Order: sequence, then C-alpha cells, then structure tokens
Amino acid sequence: MLTFFQVLLLCVCAPVCCVFQTLYCTIADSCDCDFRPNVRDLEWDLYKNIYGQHLAQDMVSEAVARFLADNAPEKPLVLSLHGSSGTGKTLVSGMLARHLYGSAMSSRFIHQFIPTLHFPANGHIELQREQLKSWVQGNVTECSRSVFIFDEMDKMAPGLVDVLEPLLGSSHVVFRTNYRKAIYVFVSTAGAEVINKAALEQREAGLDREEMTSAELQDSIARAVYDNPTSGLFNSSIIRQKLVSAFVPFLPLCRHHVEQCVRAQLCQRGVCGRDDVARAVAADMTYEPSPGHYFSTSGCKSVAAKIDLFL
Repeated sequence: MLTFFQVLLLCVCAPVCCVFQTLYCTIADSCDCDFRPNVRDLEWDLYKNIYGQHLAQDMVSEAVARFLADNAPEKPLVLSLHGSSGTGKTLVSGMLARHLYGSAMSSRFIHQFIPTLHFPANGHIELQREQLKSWVQGNVTECSRSVFIFDEMDKMAPGLVDVLEPLLGSSHVVFRTNYRKAIYVFVSTAGAEVINKAALEQREAGLDREEMTSAELQDSIARAVYDNPTSGLFNSSIIRQKLVSAFVPFLPLCRHHVEQCVRAQLCQRGVCGRDDVARAVAADMTYEPSPGHYFSTSGCKSVAAKIDLFL
C-alpha cells in the first residue's frame, strides 16, 4: 500500500516539478537545469576526433574554457570558424554543443541557423533582420547561456547578421536579461584561400604545419572575410567593431589526415584495421595544387561515400 501511494505521489508531482523546472530555466542566470559544460571532455573530443587542426583544437578549447571560467564575462563568446569544405568546422560546432548541454543538439537552448532554410535569398531582408533579432533576444531571455550556430555563412545575405551587433558587445544587460553569457558560432568557407595559402607557404618552406600559429592568421582572415562580397560578414559592422572573439582557421587536410578520417569511420562500422581501405580511399581523393598535390580538395567530406566503394 505504501508503494502504491509513493508511485501516485510521483505521478502527481512530476508535472508540477516540470513546471517549476521550466520556470527556473526561464529566470535562472545560468540555466543550470540543462547547461552542464564539460570542458575537459570537449578538449579530449577535439584532440581525438579532429585531424590536422592543431590551431582550431587549441583556439576553441582555450576560448571556451576562458569564457566559462568567468562568471561575469564582459561580452558574449563569438567564434568564427573558417576553412575549406570537409576540414571539420561543422563537426567542431557540434562537439561544442554536445559538451555544453547534456542533451546536445536536441537541447532547446542550442539554436542552429541555416541560411538556405531560415533566410532564403528571395526573402525580404528587413523582415529577416527583424525575425533574427527577435529570435535571439527571445531565446537569450529564456536562457542566458543560449548557443547560436550560424552554418554556411557564405550563403547568408550580407548585412543580415549585423542586426545582432548590439547584442554582441559589452553593454547588454537589459531588464535582467544577460546577453553577455551567450555563445555565437559562425561557420564559413570564406577566408579559406588565405588559410590554404599560408599552409602551402609553410609546407614549401620545409616547415612543420604544427609550427603555424593563429596570431599570424587572425588579421588576414578578418580582412578576407570582410572584403568578400559573398561572405555573410561582408563589410560587417561586427568585424569593424571587433566583436568576434576569435577567427578560427581550419587548415587544408593532407593525405594522411584523410586516412585518419577513413580509419575512424571504419571503426564506427566495426571494421577497424582495414588499412588497405584507408589507403585506397585516400588515394582516390583529389589533391591540389599542381604540382605538389599536397591538400585534399574536399577534405574528409566525401570519405563515407567512398568507403562503400572499397569495402
């Protein structure tokens, strides 16, 4: 009989607890009900599963750790990820979400925007600007630790994302809504030519790519993105006002990096140890420039499809 009443009490109280938890999430400054950052696991995931990207690994893990260690940050964390297709940008943004929230990308506090889906080219730009600002403000009001991921920024209309400029600076704590604790991630192929050129010069000079530093690329990426008319940050006030915390370069991948991608996917399929397949897939990829053929033109993007051909 006691067990029956205990079960009945849980059934009655569960909706009430859910209501109070939702209310807590709405007013809590940290939104602890779902925000469970694990920087150590993020670092491990980056170093274990992202290949050939020592700059991105270091910059992302250090920026996130530093930002989360400050209980009263001066401004939001704004990371802009740049590089060729297939180098790991989207994978890193997913890792970030996974290690900040227990429910990862399914969390209602993780918001992903895809220009072709959410902001179609035939849409009214002023209306889209109003909608974007309203969405961001509403979600940060609900949870100050909201994460916003803007994928394929090179397909976003220039000027659209600039509507967020007032929210990315240091002045926004309005009506008890703290805009300074949010995280913004921009993902783009813009600036890839600058990054690839630097990697090529490093290789042709006989230097190890791991000797490259982010400091020498920050300004050149910012300029390239700002001057690129196909970039969502073209002539952006966000760049002019220096609101981007870090421009994160993703280097072009060499053949042995592609082999690492293949081995990882083979293990996911339960067929580890097939070095013959890894070598065959990597050899079947296209490399540039000519002469040299150092870097994969598609990174690891088409690896999964090619594995099926060689298994």
